[in-house]
Amino acid sequence: MLALRRSVLAFFAVLSAGMSSAVAQQNLNTLEPGASPVELVRTLQILQDQIASGSTNAHVAQRALLTRIDEKLTSMDPSVWREPKNTRAAVTYVLSGGRPDVLKKILPIEGREPRDDALVKGALAYVEGREEEAQKILGDIDPNTLPPTISGQVALVQAALHVRDDPSKSIILLDFARLQLPGTLVEEAALRREIFVVSQAGDTKKFDFLSRQYLRRFRYSVYAGNFRQRFAAALMRLEFTRDPGFFSRLVAMLSELEPAGQLELYLLVARAAVSQGQTQAAILASDKAAELSSRDKLSANRAQLYRAAALIVTRQGFEEAARQLGSVDRSILEATDMALLDSALSMATYIRKSPGEAVAAAANTLPSLPPKDVDSPAQAPTPTISRAQEVLGQIDKLVRKGN
Repeated sequence: MLALRRSVLAFFAVLSAGMSSAVAQQNLNTLEPGASPVELVRTLQILQDQIASGSTNAHVAQRALLTRIDEKLTSMDPSVWREPKNTRAAVTYVLSGGRPDVLKKILPIEGREPRDDALVKGALAYVEGREEEAQKILGDIDPNTLPPTISGQVALVQAALHVRDDPSKSIILLDFARLQLPGTLVEEAALRREIFVVSQAGDTKKFDFLSRQYLRRFRYSVYAGNFRQRFAAALMRLEFTRDPGFFSRLVAMLSELEPAGQLELYLLVARAAVSQGQTQAAILASDKAAELSSRDKLSANRAQLYRAAALIVTRQGFEEAARQLGSVDRSILEATDMALLDSALSMATYIRKSPGEAVAAAANTLPSLPPKDVDSPAQAPTPTISRAQEVLGQIDKLVRKGN
């Protein structure tokens, strides 16, 4: 086992040094010839834990390692798979991203315990997309009765199979999975998935707790970018912004991140808030992003765009928003943000030309927009602006395409 781990660490070092994949593959060929399935899978898990810690090199290395392990597992003598721990290792391997060929090879071999047989058949059904069959096969397996080396992976699969028809059970399974193997990719995946299941269930307290855990412990994960995009969308789905204490809690949560991480999340929250028509949340998040982007022209430009796109549908903020939209530098925007800018400009033109709407006069009779650091309810739109807000639905589609 020690020799095998050294081989993989050497392979990882090759990639870290920037050498070619061909040289890296040659290094992989030095893996211990007699390594057991358990040892091979443990080696894969070591590498995947580095992915959870944020190593992009480990992420690159994973594909080559999976290929090499697959070759070794599928070439093993059938007698190897009569050992329960080896069969479970093969199941873990496939659920960790490996090819299902090894399970197809194991399937005809007789003499397995009923539970191990169910694991093989259920895992194979799951990775081949036969979810209903997988749910029937794996449904009776209690992950608490499995060794920790496989229980977390099985619980992750069971949670995915139950998330639509029984979210509460899915949450219980994800709780179990993330506590089985702390600091591993299994915990990272369970935590990342559970955050969005609890958001759909409307559990704001648990969403807040789990989000803090993820941001503290896995902020550098290779998959953290996916988390951040979905985190922003989940905030809007939870309607956190209806809670007066929403923004102060969000600021406290994000303050634990480095400035660049805060900036990215504030921009994502602002963008998601615009897409959901949550004006005040979009304004507050955009303002925080603007504070953090003094030396980042692109981010400052995006913050200005999102703030203006939110304000353009409010009577008291229309003129300010129209000016801000006019000064956005579209040349540095990404395609989805350019589409958002075009939609907001079209909306501004529609509102300005609509008969019977005296936007400027109305602005003089209403309270001014609240200070940037004060949380207050969004202002009620005028009838024409209400009509214009329907157009905002188009923006939602554009933003979702960008995610």
